[in-house]
Amino acid sequence: MPDSSISNSSETFACSTKGRPFKERIFGLIYLFIGLTIAHFGVALFILSDLGTDTFTVFIQGLAHTVGLSIGTCHVMVLILLTVIMAVFTRGYIKVGSAVCAFCGGWIIDFFMWCLNPVINSTLNIVLRIPVMLAGCVILSIGMSVVIESHAGTGPNDLIAIILTDKLRKAFPSLQFRIVRIICDVLFVAIGFILGGNVGIGTVAAAFLTGPLVQFFLPKIRNVLLKLNRLFLKNKE
Repeated sequence: MPDSSISNSSETFACSTKGRPFKERIFGLIYLFIGLTIAHFGVALFILSDLGTDTFTVFIQGLAHTVGLSIGTCHVMVLILLTVIMAVFTRGYIKVGSAVCAFCGGWIIDFFMWCLNPVINSTLNIVLRIPVMLAGCVILSIGMSVVIESHAGTGPNDLIAIILTDKLRKAFPSLQFRIVRIICDVLFVAIGFILGGNVGIGTVAAAFLTGPLVQFFLPKIRNVLLKLNRLFLKNKE
């Protein structure tokens, strides 16, 4: 399989699970859950740094403020709506792992926040909170890369940039994922801010660093998972 950077590859992020051996699907879900855990550890660091939330959460905050629902309820409703729309109008993107991403992420974030809140919180000096926020951005990007390369499914909110990149590349072959991701993140922030979401330096960092970092880590994560597959899926040709 090619291991070149996604920016130089014509293959899309969508990868059909049809025909994949059962054992390979199971390992894909394991990789996805590991990636999801890593990514939401990064999200927890973002929140605990108290310097602004990630871009999608800004959108959810603003929407929740507008419609009068809790952030958690609004988050679930939006992800379910996105899942249904993508399942109807796209093929090969929505998988079992997408449901895992949609409904497990909140609990993982709560767990890490419960563990880390005593030592990482808004009372820390900003000189310490900025590195925590930046670490959260890097960790989030690594986790997202693992989730994408698991080919077991990706969170509906992250699929927006992925699907747009794949579709737009038909007309613009040189289009890079990081550009589409930045545009999507900026739109989430703009709409969320207008609706009343909280925006900070962490939000700006997430908007402009997440896409490039995911693009940087994707080929490296791909190589790691290929090696793991060769090690554990010996019967796979």
